[in-house]
Amino acid sequence: MSNVGFLEFQYKLSQNKFLQKPSRLFSRDRQNSGLLTAYQPDLDELKKVFDKLDSNKDGKISQMEYKAMLRALGQGTMTQDVPKIFQLADIDGDGFINFKDFVEVHKRSGGVTIMDIQNAFHTFDLNCDGKISAEEVMEMLRRLGESCSLEESRKMVKAVDTNGDGMVDMDEFITMMTRTMKLIKRGISFRFGSDCFFNIPM
Repeated sequence: MSNVGFLEFQYKLSQNKFLQKPSRLFSRDRQNSGLLTAYQPDLDELKKVFDKLDSNKDGKISQMEYKAMLRALGQGTMTQDVPKIFQLADIDGDGFINFKDFVEVHKRSGGVTIMDIQNAFHTFDLNCDGKISAEEVMEMLRRLGESCSLEESRKMVKAVDTNGDGMVDMDEFITMMTRTMKLIKRGISFRFGSDCFFNIPM
Protein backbone atom coordinates (compact mmCIF):
# COMPACT_ATOMS: atom_id res chain seq x y z
CA MET A 1 0.00 0.00 0.00
CA SER A 2 2.84 2.44 0.67
CA ASN A 3 3.98 2.36 -2.96
CA VAL A 4 0.52 3.18 -4.23
CA GLY A 5 0.03 5.84 -1.58
CA PHE A 6 3.35 7.43 -2.41
CA LEU A 7 2.42 7.37 -6.08
CA GLU A 8 -0.68 9.42 -5.35
CA PHE A 9 1.06 12.05 -3.29
CA GLN A 10 3.85 12.21 -5.90
CA TYR A 11 1.14 13.38 -8.26
CA LYS A 12 -0.20 15.80 -5.67
CA LEU A 13 3.32 17.09 -5.12
CA SER A 14 3.83 17.83 -8.79
CA GLN A 15 0.40 19.41 -9.01
CA ASN A 16 0.84 21.62 -5.95
CA LYS A 17 4.43 22.71 -6.30
CA PHE A 18 4.78 23.20 -10.05
CA LEU A 19 1.43 24.39 -11.31
CA GLN A 20 0.37 26.91 -8.73
CA LYS A 21 0.74 30.57 -9.44
CA PRO A 22 3.00 32.35 -6.92
CA SER A 23 0.00 33.91 -5.19
CA ARG A 24 -1.39 30.42 -4.51
CA LEU A 25 1.75 29.02 -2.90
CA PHE A 26 0.44 30.14 0.48
CA SER A 27 -3.08 28.88 -0.03
CA ARG A 28 -5.58 28.68 2.81
CA ASP A 29 -5.02 24.92 3.11
CA ARG A 30 -1.26 25.24 3.37
CA GLN A 31 -1.52 28.15 5.82
CA ASN A 32 -3.98 26.32 8.00
CA SER A 33 -1.99 23.10 7.96
CA GLY A 34 0.44 24.54 10.50
CA LEU A 35 3.15 21.99 9.77
CA LEU A 36 5.92 22.56 7.26
CA THR A 37 7.71 19.32 8.04
CA ALA A 38 9.06 17.77 4.85
CA TYR A 39 10.46 14.35 4.03
CA GLN A 40 12.59 13.06 1.17
CA PRO A 41 11.75 9.58 -0.14
CA ASP A 42 14.71 7.26 -0.66
CA LEU A 43 15.85 6.30 -4.16
CA ASP A 44 14.39 2.79 -3.94
CA GLU A 45 10.94 4.20 -3.19
CA LEU A 46 11.26 6.76 -6.00
CA LYS A 47 12.30 3.99 -8.39
CA LYS A 48 9.21 1.93 -7.50
CA VAL A 49 6.97 4.91 -8.22
CA PHE A 50 8.82 5.69 -11.45
CA ASP A 51 8.51 2.07 -12.60
CA LYS A 52 4.77 2.12 -11.89
CA LEU A 53 4.34 5.26 -14.00
CA ASP A 54 6.52 3.80 -16.78
CA SER A 55 3.88 1.28 -17.85
CA ASN A 56 5.63 0.17 -21.06
CA LYS A 57 8.96 -0.25 -19.21
CA ASP A 58 11.03 1.74 -21.71
CA GLY A 59 12.86 3.69 -18.99
CA LYS A 60 10.94 6.93 -19.43
CA ILE A 61 7.51 8.32 -18.63
CA SER A 62 5.49 9.69 -21.52
CA GLN A 63 2.66 12.18 -21.22
CA MET A 64 0.28 9.41 -22.25
CA GLU A 65 1.49 7.16 -19.40
CA TYR A 66 1.20 10.00 -16.89
CA LYS A 67 -2.34 10.81 -18.04
CA ALA A 68 -3.34 7.14 -17.82
CA MET A 69 -2.18 7.02 -14.21
CA LEU A 70 -4.10 10.19 -13.34
CA ARG A 71 -7.26 8.69 -14.81
CA ALA A 72 -6.72 5.46 -12.86
CA LEU A 73 -6.43 7.48 -9.65
CA GLY A 74 -9.67 9.33 -10.37
CA GLN A 75 -7.83 12.54 -11.28
CA GLY A 76 -8.81 12.62 -14.96
CA THR A 77 -9.63 16.32 -14.86
CA MET A 78 -5.95 17.04 -14.17
CA THR A 79 -4.78 15.58 -17.49
CA GLN A 80 -4.95 19.06 -19.02
CA ASP A 81 -2.04 20.08 -16.76
CA VAL A 82 0.27 17.27 -17.88
CA PRO A 83 2.00 19.32 -20.64
CA LYS A 84 2.85 21.99 -18.02
CA ILE A 85 4.17 19.35 -15.63
CA PHE A 86 6.34 17.88 -18.37
CA GLN A 87 7.61 21.27 -19.42
CA LEU A 88 8.97 21.76 -15.91
CA ALA A 89 10.01 18.18 -15.15
CA ASP A 90 11.61 17.21 -18.49
CA ILE A 91 15.04 18.59 -17.67
CA ASP A 92 16.84 17.27 -20.75
CA GLY A 93 14.05 18.44 -23.09
CA ASP A 94 13.45 15.12 -24.88
CA GLY A 95 9.68 15.14 -24.25
CA PHE A 96 9.83 12.40 -21.60
CA ILE A 97 10.65 12.16 -17.90
CA ASN A 98 13.51 9.74 -17.29
CA PHE A 99 14.53 8.57 -13.82
CA LYS A 100 17.21 11.26 -13.51
CA ASP A 101 14.59 13.95 -14.28
CA PHE A 102 12.19 12.29 -11.84
CA VAL A 103 14.71 12.35 -8.98
CA GLU A 104 15.68 15.96 -9.73
CA VAL A 105 12.03 17.05 -9.62
CA HIS A 106 11.74 15.58 -6.14
CA LYS A 107 14.91 17.32 -4.99
CA ARG A 108 13.71 20.69 -6.32
CA SER A 109 10.25 20.29 -4.82
CA GLY A 110 11.53 20.64 -1.26
CA GLY A 111 10.25 17.27 -0.17
CA VAL A 112 6.94 15.71 0.69
CA THR A 113 4.96 17.58 3.34
CA ILE A 114 2.42 16.29 5.82
CA MET A 115 -0.21 18.11 3.74
CA ASP A 116 0.81 16.05 0.68
CA ILE A 117 0.44 12.86 2.71
CA GLN A 118 -2.95 13.98 4.03
CA ASN A 119 -4.09 14.61 0.45
CA ALA A 120 -3.01 11.08 -0.48
CA PHE A 121 -4.95 9.70 2.50
CA HIS A 122 -8.12 11.44 1.33
CA THR A 123 -7.69 9.92 -2.14
CA PHE A 124 -7.64 6.41 -0.62
CA ASP A 125 -10.50 7.16 1.78
CA LEU A 126 -13.13 6.61 -0.90
CA ASN A 127 -16.15 6.90 1.40
CA CYS A 128 -14.72 9.90 3.30
CA ASP A 129 -15.16 8.33 6.75
CA GLY A 130 -11.66 9.24 7.95
CA LYS A 131 -10.33 5.69 7.67
CA ILE A 132 -9.02 3.45 4.90
CA SER A 133 -10.54 -0.03 4.78
CA ALA A 134 -9.23 -3.17 3.11
CA GLU A 135 -12.00 -2.78 0.54
CA GLU A 136 -10.79 0.73 -0.31
CA VAL A 137 -7.20 -0.52 -0.66
CA MET A 138 -8.41 -3.29 -2.97
CA GLU A 139 -10.41 -0.82 -5.08
CA MET A 140 -7.49 1.61 -5.45
CA LEU A 141 -5.17 -1.22 -6.45
CA ARG A 142 -7.75 -2.43 -8.98
CA ARG A 143 -7.89 1.07 -10.49
CA LEU A 144 -4.11 0.96 -10.84
CA GLY A 145 -4.25 -2.35 -12.67
CA GLU A 146 -3.01 -4.44 -9.76
CA SER A 147 -4.55 -7.77 -8.89
CA CYS A 148 -5.15 -8.02 -5.17
CA SER A 149 -7.63 -10.12 -3.22
CA LEU A 150 -9.60 -8.83 -0.27
CA GLU A 151 -7.57 -11.11 2.00
CA GLU A 152 -4.30 -9.62 0.69
CA SER A 153 -5.72 -6.13 1.22
CA ARG A 154 -6.66 -7.04 4.79
CA LYS A 155 -3.07 -8.18 5.41
CA MET A 156 -1.78 -4.83 4.10
CA VAL A 157 -4.13 -2.93 6.40
CA LYS A 158 -3.25 -5.15 9.37
CA ALA A 159 0.47 -4.43 8.86
CA VAL A 160 -0.22 -0.69 9.35
CA ASP A 161 -3.15 -0.83 11.79
CA THR A 162 -1.50 -0.15 15.15
CA ASN A 163 -4.71 0.39 17.14
CA GLY A 164 -6.29 -2.88 15.98
CA ASP A 165 -9.56 -1.47 14.60
CA GLY A 166 -9.11 -3.13 11.19
CA MET A 167 -8.72 0.22 9.40
CA VAL A 168 -5.93 2.71 8.66
CA ASP A 169 -6.49 6.13 10.23
CA MET A 170 -4.63 9.33 9.37
CA ASP A 171 -1.93 8.91 12.04
CA GLU A 172 -1.23 5.34 10.97
CA PHE A 173 -1.10 6.41 7.33
CA ILE A 174 1.36 9.24 8.05
CA THR A 175 3.55 6.86 10.08
CA MET A 176 3.52 4.30 7.26
CA MET A 177 4.29 6.88 4.58
CA THR A 178 7.19 8.51 6.43
CA ARG A 179 8.74 5.30 7.79
CA THR A 180 11.36 5.03 5.03
CA MET A 181 11.74 8.75 4.33
CA LYS A 182 14.42 11.09 5.57
CA LEU A 183 13.28 14.16 7.52
CA ILE A 184 14.70 17.16 5.65
CA LYS A 185 12.85 20.14 7.09
CA ARG A 186 10.79 20.89 10.15
CA GLY A 187 8.89 24.03 10.97
CA ILE A 188 5.64 25.63 11.99
CA SER A 189 3.71 28.25 10.08
CA PHE A 190 1.58 30.96 11.66
CA ARG A 191 -1.09 33.12 10.09
CA PHE A 192 -2.47 36.37 11.48
CA GLY A 193 -5.41 37.71 9.52
CA SER A 194 -5.51 37.19 5.78
CA ASP A 195 -2.21 38.84 4.83
CA CYS A 196 0.35 38.22 7.58
CA PHE A 197 2.13 34.87 7.37
CA PHE A 198 5.51 33.67 8.65
CA ASN A 199 7.43 30.45 9.23
CA ILE A 200 9.55 29.36 12.16
CA PRO A 201 12.11 26.67 11.29
CA MET A 202 12.64 24.08 14.01
